[in-house]
Amino acid sequence: MDSEIKFSSSVTIIERKNFWYGLKSRLPYPFALLGLAVGTTLAFTATPPVGLTTEGQRAIVIFVLCLLLWLWGRIPLVITSLLAITALPIAGVMKASRVYALFGNEAVFFILGAFILAAALMASGLSSRIALQILEKTGSTPFKLLLGIYLLNVFLAFFMSEHAVAAMMFPIIVEIARALKLKPKQSSYATAIFLAMAWGTSVGGITTFLGGARAPLAVGILKEMTGKSISFFDWFLAAFPITFLLTVAGLLLLVRFFPIDIESISSAKLVLRARNNQLGSLSYSELVVGFIMLLTIICWVFLGEEYGLANISLVAVIVLFFLRAVKWRDIEERVNWGIILMYGGAICLGAALADTGAAKWLVETKLSGLVSNRILIIAMFSFISYVLTEIMSNSAVVAALLPVALPLAISANFDAVVMVYVIAIPAGLGFALPMGTPANAIAYSSGYVERKDMILPGIIFGLLSWAIFTIVVIFLWPLIGIK
Repeated sequence: MDSEIKFSSSVTIIERKNFWYGLKSRLPYPFALLGLAVGTTLAFTATPPVGLTTEGQRAIVIFVLCLLLWLWGRIPLVITSLLAITALPIAGVMKASRVYALFGNEAVFFILGAFILAAALMASGLSSRIALQILEKTGSTPFKLLLGIYLLNVFLAFFMSEHAVAAMMFPIIVEIARALKLKPKQSSYATAIFLAMAWGTSVGGITTFLGGARAPLAVGILKEMTGKSISFFDWFLAAFPITFLLTVAGLLLLVRFFPIDIESISSAKLVLRARNNQLGSLSYSELVVGFIMLLTIICWVFLGEEYGLANISLVAVIVLFFLRAVKWRDIEERVNWGIILMYGGAICLGAALADTGAAKWLVETKLSGLVSNRILIIAMFSFISYVLTEIMSNSAVVAALLPVALPLAISANFDAVVMVYVIAIPAGLGFALPMGTPANAIAYSSGYVERKDMILPGIIFGLLSWAIFTIVVIFLWPLIGIK
């Protein structure tokens, strides 16, 4: 991301460039598409290697094509998933009825319900009220304000998509920076509070199914390929120790790299108090949304396995509308509907590799040397997941790695559930680059953060996060029953 994201109400000015300049700047794109088309055709028509069926070979080709498109980033994720959905039945890999039936996967509907509930929190104003109340009461020193921003983002990402949390908190932090008269790209404290937002949402987002859709996606792929599942409470139990350690490590790094260069935050406290007073008393919508959200989380924890996470989510959504706590127009503008198609396509790819035997063949012929060393499996796949999430969507990382990693885990007599954690949790720990996660991009767009301020601290935090994750998996998880 080479330029800042700017918001303006002024008239858009369209810059007209000469035809040959435009053609020259776009030449790599058609050549790349042609190369992908030729390579895919050759791979489709080649003779399958020993032990691999024609359907399995074609499933691998489609999988690799989608992986390259995800890495390339020039085609939207949802369009790549639509390509997979249409290519699988056309190529004879799976029947169309099987492909489209996978959109009925519980994970897809859980994601839908969770997105709508998060949108209701924002539309009602309850999420902003909670944020402002906590920030106003964080104390009167710059460190306490920084700590409040950081911990608040961690906590809110337990219950909302980390991207939504960052988008909600961004204007509040901008107002704080302006009230304190912090100079863009000069004040280390300004950099710290914006990175506290970005890092906090990423750290908190790995803790529950609500922090990001990669966790429900991973569970959906797990269920399609193995028949196993992970409960809401089990995920929280596995992730929370990592979240706690990363929260401490992130705070120490923020203070170390970005020393506090202001003495008072009294002007920021006035701004927060004014914003808080503007909200008035709790509305009917806020009360109902808050109560339903709390009740839903309790049901996920204690009744999720019996009734299903998706069913509980959708019942909660239905109740919200029956009680007239939210309006549909407020929800539809806050939900990324295309992402539902993206996850459906990713689940289809995983199922195709499993159904055709392609995933098993890949493990037996290409990865068999890793089977005897479980620690190497953990370290390697978690590290690959962490590295890839810095350059591509974390959900795309899960979709790319998990269909191959699950058969490897089974071959190594390694719990497939643990392999889901090994890939899905590190996939949420991108801290170094603006394109690593929307939260990073939002922080960078503020104008208060330079890329050099993100890269070195972000790489150090990312590597430290990977090391902490690996240590927790090997030494702590067995003590709490995750073997």
